[in-house]
Amino acid sequence: MAVGKEIRLKIASIKNTQKITRAMEMVAASKMRKTKERMQATRPFSKKIGQIIKHLAHANPEYKHGFLIQREVKRVGLIVISSDRGLCGGLNANLFRKTLTQLTEWEKAGKEADICAIGSKAAGFFGNLQTNLVGQVTKLGDTPHLQDIVGIIKIMLDAYAEGKIDELHVASNEFVNTMTQRPHMTKLLPVVADQLEESVSGHWDYIYEPDAKEVLDHLLTRYIESIVFQGLVENNASEQAARMIAMKSASDNAGNLIKELQLIYNKARQAAITQEISEIVGGAAAV
Repeated sequence: MAVGKEIRLKIASIKNTQKITRAMEMVAASKMRKTKERMQATRPFSKKIGQIIKHLAHANPEYKHGFLIQREVKRVGLIVISSDRGLCGGLNANLFRKTLTQLTEWEKAGKEADICAIGSKAAGFFGNLQTNLVGQVTKLGDTPHLQDIVGIIKIMLDAYAEGKIDELHVASNEFVNTMTQRPHMTKLLPVVADQLEESVSGHWDYIYEPDAKEVLDHLLTRYIESIVFQGLVENNASEQAARMIAMKSASDNAGNLIKELQLIYNKARQAAITQEISEIVGGAAAV
């Protein structure tokens, strides 16, 4: 029964694949818990420094930092954060689609873009598009550290300070929950005060020691680094969640396919047995 043997081989192959996807699902679930805890641990600092910077942008200190000054936008800098590996559903594809939409809008407005990529997928994607990729960093692992991305951030900050770019944005995936990861783009520079919360409203300013220039120079750089790093850890948590869901879906689909092939195999086996019985009965009748 050649057909039956071929089906059995397909079933065995799919079962082996299902074992792999189930193992990857469990590994991703374990990593997601760790990356989610890390993400939640970094959120308070990122939120608080964001509140301070928004107030500084709203206040009138004795020293006005260059990162707080609006200017005509001719060239935009963009840091794109992706994963290093695939098999995580449409996580990277959705981010790249949103990024390309924004790049198209900038192009229509006559603005050029310099791109820095964090993650192998972003580096490969924008490298193949022949965009102006000015920097990249890959293979950061599941527990990246701030010093791993300081160099790539400095490329953009130096370009902004020298007037080579007039705006800086970061694009990454925001972790909403285990089932939802949302591509998100944030404007980093120039810093613009959003609607301030009641806790920081009013006309007041900080007391700077030793002076406003030195404090703001360091604080604004730390702010940009913290936002990009927060985007990186959020993207890591999103990656593991998306991979867990994708592998679960693959395992479920493999199970359904095995059931369908098993049914086809049983029908083929039944047809072969029926044919053999018919041949035996026909042979006996002929005798």
